[in-house]
Amino acid sequence: MTRTNLLTAGLLALLAGCGGGPDILPVSGKVTIDGQPLTKGVIQVIAEGYRPAMGDIQADGSFTLTTDKPNDGCVRGNHKVAIIGDETLGPASRKWHAPPDYADFVKSGLTLTVDKPTKDARFELSWKGGKPYVEKFNKE
Repeated sequence: MTRTNLLTAGLLALLAGCGGGPDILPVSGKVTIDGQPLTKGVIQVIAEGYRPAMGDIQADGSFTLTTDKPNDGCVRGNHKVAIIGDETLGPASRKWHAPPDYADFVKSGLTLTVDKPTKDARFELSWKGGKPYVEKFNKE
């Protein structure tokens, strides 16, 4: 191979790796709490080096993640997860359907490994003896 051909091949390989963006794989699944579907909330997946993936939790506990385009999934890798199981009831209150610690990426302890397309990602949450409650805010 000539020097020009080597440079051209190297440039083409470099361009091929740059143009496609990250590897985003379809991801869906279910969130339960104490064995029952979590009926309201949002799941957030922090993908290191790229934007987060998010998905609304449906009444049956199911979710589908979105990163760039609706329902496209999540980038490949091991990621921290937060599940925000709350519902705004008005300007002065919200109902927590899952403990607030799950809404924090550090405190939740939840992770997701994305190495192939999946329809069966599962997250089992627990109240650990607690139950859903309404949080009231001070109106000043």
